[in-house]
Amino acid sequence: MSNQESAAALMKGTGAIVLWVAALAAAGPAQAAPSVACRLASAQRQSFDMQVPFDVIDGRIYVQARVNGRGPLKFAVDTGASGLGRADSSLVASLGLQLEKPILNSDGVATAEADTTTLNSLELGGLAKHDVKVITRDYNSRMSPEAAFSGIIAREFFADGLLLIDYPRKVLSFSRSLSLSPEQPGALRYERPFRVPVSIGAVSTEGNLDTGANVAFILPQVLFDQVSGTAAEAAGNGQLPNVQVETKRSTVHGPFRIGDVSVSDVEVRVSERYPELLVGAHTLQGFTVLIDQRSKSVALCR
Repeated sequence: MSNQESAAALMKGTGAIVLWVAALAAAGPAQAAPSVACRLASAQRQSFDMQVPFDVIDGRIYVQARVNGRGPLKFAVDTGASGLGRADSSLVASLGLQLEKPILNSDGVATAEADTTTLNSLELGGLAKHDVKVITRDYNSRMSPEAAFSGIIAREFFADGLLLIDYPRKVLSFSRSLSLSPEQPGALRYERPFRVPVSIGAVSTEGNLDTGANVAFILPQVLFDQVSGTAAEAAGNGQLPNVQVETKRSTVHGPFRIGDVSVSDVEVRVSERYPELLVGAHTLQGFTVLIDQRSKSVALCR
């Protein structure tokens, strides 16, 4: 993975993370009607081209996919990963795939060469892509057996429609007919996937929404120094795809606000080398997440 997938391999076992979900003052009471953007989450089944169930393991999303007509195979869905997908080396071996020319790949801290291969087809719930060039690595050696996967479905797999990740119901949906607009109340616009405005108490910044990262938040040291948190303690090295980084842990009251949702008193990871605020799966799994890459819009909904 790149910067986008960096935290997916970073820092397993973040410990217990207690999330208190509170409404923003502007959002009104909990029983208030959902925003215009969040009403898309209640669209009729016929509005979607694909709907599949998913499992959640350590915050990450796992679905059943097919590769070259073979399957079902366990794949992670990672909005932090660029391109169409990734293949674990075990899948390359089992399907007899050929390794191709390596490419440079960044994990957000360091850049290194990564092998590639081509999948004739990658299919999820009837939604299929063909001649899919993917990075391949031995991802599973860094994971627990229950978290191991055959590959990753990355963000560009869903680039031509609306992706809806309903964590409470554990349903992944995709629609080309529905659309999310940055002008809709409740929606957030981004320029780089998927960096959106985030506030931590009185500090305003930008955060990268990454469903592949099994943490709540990663804060660069310079950002952590600006917010009120408990004293940071050593948490060992975190393994990125290309390099290890030293990390610390702390609890930050916040509240962390992203659009219409907020969380408080969250255990975070802190790194002097990590370049940006990362909003990981342990935060996102409390909400329904909508992403429309056509309009460069996202929404987080209760």
